[in-house]
Amino acid sequence: MHAMLLGVLGLALLGALRAQDHLPVQADFQHDKLTGRWYSIGLASNSSWFKEKKHLMKMCTTVISATADGNLEVTSTYPKGDQCEKRNSLYTKTEQPGRFSYTSPRWGSKHDIRIVETNYDEYALVATQISKSTGSSTMVLLYSRTKELGPKRLERFTLFSREQGLMDEEILILPQTGESRRGER
Repeated sequence: MHAMLLGVLGLALLGALRAQDHLPVQADFQHDKLTGRWYSIGLASNSSWFKEKKHLMKMCTTVISATADGNLEVTSTYPKGDQCEKRNSLYTKTEQPGRFSYTSPRWGSKHDIRIVETNYDEYALVATQISKSTGSSTMVLLYSRTKELGPKRLERFTLFSREQGLMDEEILILPQTGESRRGER
């Protein structure tokens, strides 16, 4: 009985680990083509911070630079009140092209980041599994090279977010800076 219980628990753990690996990664990913300026068009998450801050969120600008060793330096500028706040992150490459890891020095959370799909010159869909001592969460980002993106890409973002188990109230099309909160899903 004890051996059977351990076997069942082992299978359940293996299933949970494989569930994280079901996220696709852009085929033939080319990190140098992802570099440059992006605008965050959509954000979806089931984290508590997202639920608390969702009503304050607006589009931000993100600049991605490639390092010589294949990592990505990510600098995001967020509107915060009447000022702008910058956050710098180093996404460390993994053995799988298009997949990166990041550990937040501020919160200690570990991020498994995947570039799900991109055409490099219009949009990028990014999924992140976040793990910390209090639990785990999912985040999906939709980036665009311009401040607006067509309905086909917005719908793809929404459908992909739902496929990750996110609910409609956890999916947000971000308003541009200085605009009202239109486009909330």
